[in-house]
Amino acid sequence: MKKMWIVTLTTYLRQVKSWSFVILVLSPFIMLLVSFGVGFISANSATDGNDIAVVADQPALRQAYIKVAGKDKVDTKLTTEAAAKHALKANDISGYVTLSQGIQYRAVYHGKEAMSASDKTQLTGFLSKLQTQNNVAQAKLTHRQLQQLSLQPTFKQVIQKRDGLVKTARTVSFWILVFMVYMILTTYSSITAQEIASEKGTKVMEMVFSSTTAAKYFCGKILGVLMVIGTQLLVYLIGGWISLIAAKQMNMAKPFFDQYGSLVDQVVHNLVNVNLLFLFLGVIIYTILAAFSGALVSKAEDASKAAYPAVYLSMIAFFATFPFQNNADALVVKIMSYVPFFSSYFMPLRIINQSVSPMEIGISLGILILTIIGLTWYISSIYKGLILQADESHFWQRLRKGVAYK
Repeated sequence: MKKMWIVTLTTYLRQVKSWSFVILVLSPFIMLLVSFGVGFISANSATDGNDIAVVADQPALRQAYIKVAGKDKVDTKLTTEAAAKHALKANDISGYVTLSQGIQYRAVYHGKEAMSASDKTQLTGFLSKLQTQNNVAQAKLTHRQLQQLSLQPTFKQVIQKRDGLVKTARTVSFWILVFMVYMILTTYSSITAQEIASEKGTKVMEMVFSSTTAAKYFCGKILGVLMVIGTQLLVYLIGGWISLIAAKQMNMAKPFFDQYGSLVDQVVHNLVNVNLLFLFLGVIIYTILAAFSGALVSKAEDASKAAYPAVYLSMIAFFATFPFQNNADALVVKIMSYVPFFSSYFMPLRIINQSVSPMEIGISLGILILTIIGLTWYISSIYKGLILQADESHFWQRLRKGVAYK
């Protein structure tokens, strides 16, 4: 048992210390940081050139509009039209507004391009409010007449169900989950198959098997890879949680979360539950299959081809889920949710759509776990016969010899 854990830790440390693992784990977060960084820099650089100046004969009118527009959008240092013209010519501002007050309020915008729709709506709304107040004062209306003029229409929404939001959350969750499963499965299947295939028929393996059993060596290899996968998932969970909290605190992301915050929460809930367990177990069973495939290649030079069976099977399972993303109650989905190698894709689909009971989830998990245990035990018992074959015989001959090994 001690030697098995030595193999496990050796495999784990070798994988974790490799640059490929670091790039694989950190790449989503690097892309996220780059996206936020570009957005932040773009927003800040655009702010400097998109400022406007406000010029008015009445300082109170100017200050009132600056308060409405916000000091972050107005260059408050420019107070005269001459200074505003010079700044516009130098491209220091995107334009300037001249305000005048009288019986009728007036605003003139000067710029090289048309005023943005949001700024225009804000300006006209500001002037309309002032003009209404001025009209009321000039008309000298009674209190009752003022109350009558202040009446506004009302509008409310009565939402019976949130089917649209729930459906969108389910669709987004489905795509995120199946892509996560597929990418992690494919990556680690290839890594495991190539690592084992590279040892094929070497003298080193004969020396290793002289000091420990092939079963312990195989189990140690698998456990080491699984620890690497667990580390990656843990990094994703912690990093994703921190990223989500940080994003919610950013001013540039607040409009998005104000509108779609409940959608994001539902998607996170659909992902961070028992679906993660199906993802992890799915990676385990495909990793074991990849290890078996790696041991079956004819020589170490064929290591690049070793992952093909596991990769192709995962591709079949991956694409098989597409037609059923909105039909989780289909008979095919129900059957496949209990079939090892496919249940990691199909059962989460049923869980996301809330079309499965806890007992059915437990049965599917039980079948998957028992299959993993049985597959590990069987392959470890014939592993020595598989890995020590150095001949270039046909695939089925090598498989028959390996299976017949005792």
